[in-house]
Amino acid sequence: MKLNSSLHRIGNDIVAAYLVVTADGVTVIDAGLPGHWHELLAELGSVGLSPDDVRGVILTHGDSDHVGFAERLRRDHGVPVFVHAADAARAQGGDKPANAKQPMKPGPVLGFFGYALRKGGMRTTWLTEVVELHGGETLDLPGAPQIIGLPGHSPGSIAVYVPVADAVFVGDGLTTRHVLTGTTGPQPAPFTDEPEQAIASLRAILGTGARWVLPGHGAPWSGGVEAAVTAVEAAARTAR
Repeated sequence: MKLNSSLHRIGNDIVAAYLVVTADGVTVIDAGLPGHWHELLAELGSVGLSPDDVRGVILTHGDSDHVGFAERLRRDHGVPVFVHAADAARAQGGDKPANAKQPMKPGPVLGFFGYALRKGGMRTTWLTEVVELHGGETLDLPGAPQIIGLPGHSPGSIAVYVPVADAVFVGDGLTTRHVLTGTTGPQPAPFTDEPEQAIASLRAILGTGARWVLPGHGAPWSGGVEAAVTAVEAAARTAR
């Protein structure tokens, strides 16, 4: 799915990953599930490109539904994979802490886990090599992505701001569709290690002024970063 001249999405509102396409090549942000590989090839092919045009993968965090096809790109095409140092072990198959009890509705839960199963979510190939980030970097990749620390969902969660796309990619820093309840609109994401820290961290992306706020789960948000953060904060207060 093409969102603007340099911005593409693969996957859907259950699990998504993104491509930034420029004249210098492609930056992939998050790698979804293993089965999204075929969608990656199709999306690249739609603009006359291939995996050999991918210059880097940036993971917003190290959970399995964001690691997806990253190792395949690294192993088979020599593409470096960037992840925050605090999530490097997680992206290589390390343990994830147990979260508090989550609100759930049967339909959305079955939809999420069914989709993940169909897309190879039980067959994660963890990374064997990563390039560690620490926050504050501007990477020498297509779109000159800027790394913003966004701890809370996980210790090494980040946001990625790409000015040429007028977009900030937030991973699970927030969601626009709760995968366990089906509730839509900007709101806190489930399976978050430190929920209060995750909400507070969102203030760090306000300075981007980005039009597009792109989560790993849910519809792309084009109403601007300030409105998205305000909505998440309001949803968090209501849920308390």
